[in-house]
Amino acid sequence: MRRCLALLCLLLCLPLQAAQLTLELGATGRTWQSEALLRHPKAQDLRIDNDVSYKKPVYYRAVPLAALLEGVQPGDHLQVVALDGFAAELEAAPLLQEGPARAWLAIEDPQQPWPPLAPGKPSAGPFYLVWSHPEASAISPEQWPFQVASIRRLAPLAERFPALRPDPQLAADDPVNRGFAQFQKNCLACHRLNGAGDAQFGPDLNRPHNPTEYFQPAFLRRLIRDPQSLRQWPQAKMPGFAETVLSERDLDDLLAYLAHMAGRKS
Repeated sequence: MRRCLALLCLLLCLPLQAAQLTLELGATGRTWQSEALLRHPKAQDLRIDNDVSYKKPVYYRAVPLAALLEGVQPGDHLQVVALDGFAAELEAAPLLQEGPARAWLAIEDPQQPWPPLAPGKPSAGPFYLVWSHPEASAISPEQWPFQVASIRRLAPLAERFPALRPDPQLAADDPVNRGFAQFQKNCLACHRLNGAGDAQFGPDLNRPHNPTEYFQPAFLRRLIRDPQSLRQWPQAKMPGFAETVLSERDLDDLLAYLAHMAGRKS
């Protein structure tokens, strides 16, 4: 019994194991260990004033994400996949810019683990995509993926998943097409539509029914703005989308896309 207790104490005192980040940005892949990233020549101490996940100012050891995206061009499309199946679809251009909004990869030090996101939950580590001055580019909560496992360069969503596309006869600046862009930015990290997408987090938003088919418009807008104000449960994970990240026009466009796709079930 004493030996078992001693072993248990030893295990509890052990630091977190170093984690691995996988980058698939071209013909060949690369992996980074957390220890190597903490020693990266561009790593620095960073304060994030309004952290999306921790809801308070947080200090991180972080590397500018652009420093890790070797060969990636502004017109490329990236997918950031988390350990829990969250799959953020991100255009490369904002990730490569040096400011005013700038993307960083925060690295959890196994010797100094981050606090849990909530009681009984893990931390945001081992890797977390954070932003300095996100308000400068209307960065949405879905562009802050945590518990990151891999980053991949992929073809644009419309090529990979034709079932997401609106009617091709619509003009490029039609509200439905603008809403499709908002859907990709804010919704597809958690939800699929017509079975299309890589996320494994939330329900499909068109099959069997589209939310525009069973929500009154005012309540659907309220759900998107502040989910907890409409229905509450302890395990709720959907964030709210304030006007600072999803303007009223953007929300109108998003709802136009959803309503349009209700007539394009596949």
